[in-house]
Amino acid sequence: MASILDSVNQRTQMVGQNRLELLLFKLAGKQRFGINVFKVREVLPCPKLTAMPHRNRLVRGVAHIRGQAISIIDLSMATGGPEITDIQNRFIIIAEYNRTVQGFLVGGVDRIININWEEILPPPKGTGRDAYLTAVTEIDKELVEIIDVERILADITPVNTDISEEVANQPINVAKENLTILVTDDSAVARGQIKRALQSLEIPMEIKKNGKEALDWLKEKAQEVEGDVHPHVPVLVSDVEMPVMDGYTLTAEIKADPKLAGVHVILHTSLSGVFNQAMVKKVGADDFIAKFHPDELATAVKKWLNAEADVNIE
Repeated sequence: MASILDSVNQRTQMVGQNRLELLLFKLAGKQRFGINVFKVREVLPCPKLTAMPHRNRLVRGVAHIRGQAISIIDLSMATGGPEITDIQNRFIIIAEYNRTVQGFLVGGVDRIININWEEILPPPKGTGRDAYLTAVTEIDKELVEIIDVERILADITPVNTDISEEVANQPINVAKENLTILVTDDSAVARGQIKRALQSLEIPMEIKKNGKEALDWLKEKAQEVEGDVHPHVPVLVSDVEMPVMDGYTLTAEIKADPKLAGVHVILHTSLSGVFNQAMVKKVGADDFIAKFHPDELATAVKKWLNAEADVNIE
């Protein structure tokens, strides 16, 4: 238990400092890629894979690891590249995204680096691969690409974005006029999923691609309304991993600004594990939801909208 707590303390020191750790790896060529260490359970030499009938072509097989059957996805093929060959001499990255565990087949693993989110930039347009990227950065004077894993998982197993009739019928006890729900996520797939899940609320949404865009928009809104923002923007749904400014830093900035602090922040992220509650508490977020469950997201948004109604009543 002590070692787990030490690990929590070490990693939460980065929270609110706009920093992350990236595991660097290669696929079928020399290009380097990155994945957030928070999502990585372990890295292993590729074990023997069992072929499964009717599997998606991007899934090379199933590996039995620590009593669990894990699908192994060829990340090169998933991003439009060639199949990774000689897999018995390759590696798999075991990671947890969106409440499930996956194995990603990669050509080789490099090292872990610590970097500032300000050095993580949106991908350039027109590269031919930008649809599968959420961000890029420069390491050792070379471009490192950060893959949109949510896009890949949605290609393999499409996500249901419809909320249930029960949740749809839950009342919203606040006047919807002049309200806006702010959403920020660097993944185009995730932005679409959130928008479809919340459209039944019939409240306009403002969609941003990273924390810096969201913070700038909120500050402009504060100037527009000449005061507190939260009566107009009661809820923010924010991803955690985003270029330029991450969701933890965004939350800390909002809670430190008297004109923005009343906005209820729901961190909505594919990150999971033992570190999240400590992180959420440290930055002052109001809620945390693991991606992606439309009923849970819609219920949380309605809860904080109704919290505004309760405040107004008091």
